[in-house]
Amino acid sequence: MKRALLLSAALFAAAPAAFAAEPQEAMQAYVDSEIMAWAHDTAIVEAIEAQNALTGGYDATRISQLDATWRAEVGTGSDLVDGVLMNAAADFLRARIEASGGMITEVIVMDAKGLNGAASGATSDYWQGDEAKYQETYPKGAGAVHFGEVEFDESSQSYQAQISITITDPDTGRPIGAMTVGVDAEVLL
Repeated sequence: MKRALLLSAALFAAAPAAFAAEPQEAMQAYVDSEIMAWAHDTAIVEAIEAQNALTGGYDATRISQLDATWRAEVGTGSDLVDGVLMNAAADFLRARIEASGGMITEVIVMDAKGLNGAASGATSDYWQGDEAKYQETYPKGAGAVHFGEVEFDESSQSYQAQISITITDPDTGRPIGAMTVGVDAEVLL
């Protein structure tokens, strides 16, 4: 009897790991079959390279100031926010969302500092560098992929997950930034 209880407990404990693997497998398949086909598009690479040239010398104080400015100005049509939302890369990202048939809900492109360089829509903050979407990709180098947890998103009233990848220079293979793609988990899974 004791052995049966231990076996049952072990199977119960292993079940969440098995269920957790399924969403990651689906997300990896989506990265491989869809996202990687456009992740290193010229518009994205050029936006990151331009942003890196601008922000490369920023220190933590400057980044905090810009993040506070962003938070205060979201929705007001400021130069900082509009610079991220109104550029060729942002237009490209919105086109990718449209082409996804509801699978993709948002896309954020970050520079080497974790600052927004282009986005399909306004984010709540400008600096993503303190979040796993950045910390588990760009600093880890080429080929790094991070799968966020499936969470309920209030704004879209749907379950979503974020898939984040390192973006590299197509000529050198050197990491230059990162990109996060929000996917509708109900459609993906």
